[in-house]
Amino acid sequence: MPDQPLSSIPEDDAHFLQRLRPSRLILPVVLGLAVVGYLFYRSYKPGDLAPLAHADWRWLLVAVLVLVARDFGYIYRIRHIAEAELSYRQALDVIMIWEFASCVLPSGQGGTGAAPFILEKEGIPLGKGLAYIMVTALLDNLYYVVMVPLVVLVAGAGLYPHEAMQTGFLATLRVAFGVSYLFVTLYAVLMLYAIFVNPRSVRRLLVRLFSFRLLRRWQRKAYHHGQEMVRASVQLRGNGPRYWWHAAVSTVFVWTARYAIIGCLIAALVPMDASTFLFIFARNITYKVILLVAITPGGAGIAEGAFPTFFGSFIGTATMTSFLVFLYRIVTYYLYLVLGLIFLPRWVTRVFSKRPVTVAPTV
Repeated sequence: MPDQPLSSIPEDDAHFLQRLRPSRLILPVVLGLAVVGYLFYRSYKPGDLAPLAHADWRWLLVAVLVLVARDFGYIYRIRHIAEAELSYRQALDVIMIWEFASCVLPSGQGGTGAAPFILEKEGIPLGKGLAYIMVTALLDNLYYVVMVPLVVLVAGAGLYPHEAMQTGFLATLRVAFGVSYLFVTLYAVLMLYAIFVNPRSVRRLLVRLFSFRLLRRWQRKAYHHGQEMVRASVQLRGNGPRYWWHAAVSTVFVWTARYAIIGCLIAALVPMDASTFLFIFARNITYKVILLVAITPGGAGIAEGAFPTFFGSFIGTATMTSFLVFLYRIVTYYLYLVLGLIFLPRWVTRVFSKRPVTVAPTV
């Protein structure tokens, strides 16, 4: 945490930092480890972990490289979308704090809700930061909109884990998947409209939203941020094809890497051909729908509990599946909790040291 006390930091900033305080890690860590422990308790038999002695270290190396490449892709993307207003050091901090916020906050909020605040602390005006986050959200959603039909072609009916689900829950998952796809498509269309067609409508929406009595005190600030968003949107629309091409390619790269991690980890323990790898990649799309509706921080407990249902049939024994659950969460969740605890204090000290502390005059 910063050298200066929270009492000397503006109220909104202090509230944000309180939401990321280390004590908030207790619940997700306990939930996640409790589910993994229960999976091991229910399934473990002596000798079940023997296949670990024959693990293919090359696929483990590939998994590590994919993780590193994904993070470098995120760093490049946010710096490119922000039009090089961030240094590489700043972009690294932004991505690490962003990932940490995704782990600590409920899945419905995630790091995206914290991203404009993080960018503002790096010197990017809030309205402009909102425009940049709109671009990332738009590209992320477009990736999903384009990828879903492709994975349906690859996996067909096997996109859903029929072998491990009851008919009623499977039907619910199908509906949730369809609704989420429709929602993401509509959201992407709205983002396209806001950025390329009529950004002033977004400003009017903000002003009307903050005209309610409980929010009226922030109406002037909302108008100011809306003005900045309009200017930023005009600037973004003026960017040439190179800007959008690099942003789109980096988005495809980072999300493909994100979805490929599970396949790499399973391939390290179970022989796998290309078609099976693609099948696992496709099923990961439906697995993420479960995480989208998770109410726990970072999907803790829910991600671990749902993993065997979606991927257990590719791994073999229940014990090996439990081990894969634990390994997967280590490299995609607990790793970023640890990195966040390392980066957050340094980031807070750096960004808040730029702002002088106001000292009351003596009488």
